[in-house]
Amino acid sequence: MKNLNQIISWYFKRRYPEIEAWANHAQQTQEQIWQSLLQKAKETAWGRYYNYAAMKTIADYQKNVPIQTYDTLKPFIQLMMEGNKNVLWQSPVEWFAKSSGTTSDKSKFIPVSYEAMESCHFKGAKDIMAAYCFHSPNTQIYSGKGLVLGGSHQIHKLNSKAKYGDLSAVLMQNMPRLGRFLRTPDLSVSLMENWEEKLEKTAEITLQQNVTHLVGVPTWLLVLMRRVLEKSGKENLSEVWPNLGLYLHGGVSFTPYEEQFRQLVPSPKLQYWQTYNASEGFFGIQDLPYRNDMLLMLDYGVFYEFLPMSEIDKSQAKALTINEVELNTNYALLISTNAGLWRYMIGDTVKFTSLKPYRIVVSGRTKHFINAFGEEIIIDNADQAIAEAARQTKAKVKEYTAAPVYFSNTKNGTHEWLIEFEKYPEQMATFKDLLDKNLQKINSDYEAKRHKNLAMSMPLIQVVSPNTFYEWLKKKGKIGGQHKIPRLENNRRFVEEIKKVDADLKMKKKP
Repeated sequence: MKNLNQIISWYFKRRYPEIEAWANHAQQTQEQIWQSLLQKAKETAWGRYYNYAAMKTIADYQKNVPIQTYDTLKPFIQLMMEGNKNVLWQSPVEWFAKSSGTTSDKSKFIPVSYEAMESCHFKGAKDIMAAYCFHSPNTQIYSGKGLVLGGSHQIHKLNSKAKYGDLSAVLMQNMPRLGRFLRTPDLSVSLMENWEEKLEKTAEITLQQNVTHLVGVPTWLLVLMRRVLEKSGKENLSEVWPNLGLYLHGGVSFTPYEEQFRQLVPSPKLQYWQTYNASEGFFGIQDLPYRNDMLLMLDYGVFYEFLPMSEIDKSQAKALTINEVELNTNYALLISTNAGLWRYMIGDTVKFTSLKPYRIVVSGRTKHFINAFGEEIIIDNADQAIAEAARQTKAKVKEYTAAPVYFSNTKNGTHEWLIEFEKYPEQMATFKDLLDKNLQKINSDYEAKRHKNLAMSMPLIQVVSPNTFYEWLKKKGKIGGQHKIPRLENNRRFVEEIKKVDADLKMKKKP
């Protein structure tokens, strides 16, 4: 296995100089991507309607093609799903990724073309390994297996021409042989539809294997890791998997989960690298081991635009190209892709942490924030504040969500936080005070609204029962895979649902 490890490591890291090359020519790279996309799509129904053939500049494109959402593209995607050709993209699209996050009960079907799989999704998976191997020349992770925990891998046929499943299902069915060889568990387990049964079987299998790296959303991987530890009878997972050296995470902020991982795997050699991938594409990779931001991948067949959040509700919103962005500004991400998504608002917000090369952090969602009183709290603010409050009070937060409590005749507005602790703070009142102070330190708008309690009162904290968030997701049919806890919501829908689950759990515990 030693020689095999060296060969595979060499195979991946030889790509790294190419990444550095295009990263130093970002504007030129993006212009070429844009030209290529329009050239390939000019004879599609969409391309003819918007006269792609006549467009000479990116400014023409931005002027003539409106910003799109899933609802505006849905009729065209539906035509593609029915087997019609040349609708949004020139080549036949046979695969669709079903996406249904906690933000909506409505399913989305995202087209995944052959080009998107090869030059975006699979390329991103290779490039994160290229970066890791380049900076870890003595790595031994290919002497064992990568434990990959995806979602439901069931594939469903729409018709004779089209199939759908969650993204992990689509990629699994089309994965190169090398990818299948390097991962565990095998297809017979990964294809299990019952997520809890799959979790149990995965724990049984991987307990006996030389697992050297992990891939998956932190929320669900933690559930699996705890189950492996229970079955093993060991003190920690370093005793179960002594060669564990890398965890590739993405999908949600890692900040609330980091302490839990370090407790389960108290090994200094375990590196944490993050990716930014979604059903719509693979957009970013961590390219340096000592940074927690990500290189925006500009040569993946995706043309990017960035809409300042101050513009998002304007009818004539002005989106920026890569050469126009600024540091530390919150942008809604727009993408045009080699699967036929055009000026599509994906729903994520990003901030640039570096402009040479272009590096980003995912700061939140366009619909996941709290701005009931002008405080403009985004997920990035919340993650930082709660992590710091936990650190200062020696607490461990397992999950959380927050929502506004609106003004009444006698009380100011505030925020209500539902928190599930793995380890309770030494003093809950101190934790609450630090959460409030850290939010004020991070967000000046929140600080202004909290000044002397004039507009907002001290936040409320409700500690919920163990497994409350898990049971809530289970009740909604959203356990496993890429389903996520909504951290912030500008209304009280999720908070009230979760509080009811918590009340039910507490009632069951009463004698």
